[in-house]
Amino acid sequence: MNTMICATCGCSLIRLGINNEQAVKFEYNQILYVFCCQGCLALFKQSPTALLKETMDIVVCPTCLAEKRNKIMLSVLINDQTLHFCRCPYCFDTFKENPQYYIDRLEGRTGFKGLFVDDEKACCH
Repeated sequence: MNTMICATCGCSLIRLGINNEQAVKFEYNQILYVFCCQGCLALFKQSPTALLKETMDIVVCPTCLAEKRNKIMLSVLINDQTLHFCRCPYCFDTFKENPQYYIDRLEGRTGFKGLFVDDEKACCH
């Protein structure tokens, strides 16, 4: 699943309402990384190896958009894609009601504005 995760804090950019065009980007070792804000990019530049190690196995539940380590998520193969769900039964049941919406949202194709859309103090504004 191709969802953007901040290489510094591990936040789902989709959960924050940040699309690909809005994401802060930086190339490191010939790989393009995304960040939720300039502050996270500045921290990344100070300690990229350590931060990448901390965030490399984070995945996002398509339903609640929770960011968790891959090993504690429920992995399900759906339409030749592996999706990672938090273990809450609500999330998987809700996903099954409208799977394409949740897949599209996770990939940033729905116009989802983010959980903090009304919080002017949030770093992602």
